[in-house]
Amino acid sequence: MKRSQKSSQGSAWLSYQLYILLSSLGNIVRTPLPSLMMVGVIGIALALPTGLYLLLENVQYISRDWGGAAQISLFLRHDLGENEIEDLADRLYQHPDISNVRLITPADALKEYQTFSGDALQTLSENPLPTVLVIQPASSDNAINQILLEKLQELAEVEVAQFDMLWAKRLFAMLEIVQRGTLILAILLSLAVLLIVGNTIRLAVQSRRKEIEINKLVGATDAFIRQPFLYTGFWYGLLGGTIAWLLITISLWSLQGPVKKLTALYYSKFELITLGMLPSATLLLVGILLGLIGAWISVNRHLRDIQPS
Repeated sequence: MKRSQKSSQGSAWLSYQLYILLSSLGNIVRTPLPSLMMVGVIGIALALPTGLYLLLENVQYISRDWGGAAQISLFLRHDLGENEIEDLADRLYQHPDISNVRLITPADALKEYQTFSGDALQTLSENPLPTVLVIQPASSDNAINQILLEKLQELAEVEVAQFDMLWAKRLFAMLEIVQRGTLILAILLSLAVLLIVGNTIRLAVQSRRKEIEINKLVGATDAFIRQPFLYTGFWYGLLGGTIAWLLITISLWSLQGPVKKLTALYYSKFELITLGMLPSATLLLVGILLGLIGAWISVNRHLRDIQPS
């Protein structure tokens, strides 16, 4: 008997919660234009940091491949003969940590210099540019490549060994700055969402002030009165997260074509990193949490100020 009574009470509680959930959604639907503007603002606020995060993920994915293609340039001594240079190139090509060796002769280097920098070196009596061996490391691990660089620098035929990673270091430094900026932007926009939801809930509380006073007069608790407003915050967060997901998905879809054309010049296969199942669920969850937190803070603050007279 007690078990069936508890079951019926649980069923009644669930039915009541479902009723409040749907009625709060009905209140939002009954004011379509203000609700759409509210949800749109939340969606844009959530889409901006999420879009920047995805952009960084794509750039980092590409830069990791570019970083793996970093090269070591060996500037050889001027007094080396052709046979010595070819013998060195053959020995390096057999090295297990080296995947490729490319020879750039002084004549080739001069021609490349003239292509990009003009004819400034033509005034000199002889070509001052050294022979260069461009080494392609077999590994993409920077620590392994740094050890390889140190070993190559110790070769007697090598005057200077240089790791061509300065551009990559600058890129990674800029990406780190953008990452910090994205995090700060996400925090600020999250606070903005809390303020927007809180202000909307405040207006809803004020518009139902008389109803709340009557409920308190007949013994309704704050928890009972609070529930519809929390569900309203839930819907705002969920709908805002859905709008953000749609904005990001449409933006990435529109970029797929141009990105494929661009990356085809460097990669045979590349697909933009998009919102998968877990990031999409996280985005919706963040929207719901922000909506609930904003509603909770606002309704708790203003319920205390409403007392039956």
